Amino acid sequence: MEKDTLDRTTTGDLIASDKVEGTSVYNRNGDKLGSISNFMVGKRNGRVSYAIMSFGGFLGMGTEEYTLPWEKLDYDVDKGGYVVDVTKEQLEKAPRYERTTDYDRSYYEGVNGYYGSTTPAW
Repeated sequence: MEKDTLDRTTTGDLIASDKVEGTSVYNRNGDKLGSISNFMVGKRNGRVSYAIMSFGGFLGMGTEEYTLPWEKLDYDVDKGGYVVDVTKEQLEKAPRYERTTDYDRSYYEGVNGYYGSTTPAW
């Protein structure tokens, strides 16, 4: 990547969306949990509410996706990834993100309840 392109996609506390996708997610023990596959932005307020994290699997087979409230992710410069207060065991029991699910307010309230988040549904 050319230097001037990098400067425009990662500046201070801002980062371009294509740089977030694929970023690793770790728990506080330093175990890699997965990586960000997408994030959800409010159409009207423009705020990121949730990250979709891919977890598990091998070579794309058996991979699960989970919805994580954005407020629960902390960026760690040394790791070059996000850190969450979630164990692998907690994640395995967490609400899954499935493309066939109706992602209405009650789904996100369930996600918020699981993680103890105050992120608005949208």
